Amino acid sequence: MPNHVHTLLVPKAGFLLEDVIHSWKSFTSNEANKILNRRGRFWQEDYYDRFIRNAQHYVDAVDYIENNPVKASLCRRPEDWPFSSARLRAQSKHANAGKMPALPE
Repeated sequence: MPNHVHTLLVPKAGFLLEDVIHSWKSFTSNEANKILNRRGRFWQEDYYDRFIRNAQHYVDAVDYIENNPVKASLCRRPEDWPFSSARLRAQSKHANAGKMPALPE
């Protein structure tokens, strides 16, 4: 999306989500500002997170994320968005692509 990012992730054991998000936002903002030849804040300060409750919730989250560019009229089909997992899954030959990964206990 041009003005925000959706991602699904599972932090490794011993890593807090807030620390992962901070590290990711810090690195990407520095790199983006270099590329764009600018300075200052790149990301909004806050973030929105959601705990995935079960396999259906995971499928719904993937569907929401992949259809977001379609809803925003940026493309006609989810797999047309160049930065989408839908594009990768459409190109993948793996039978398990897109299925919910095993979550840590």
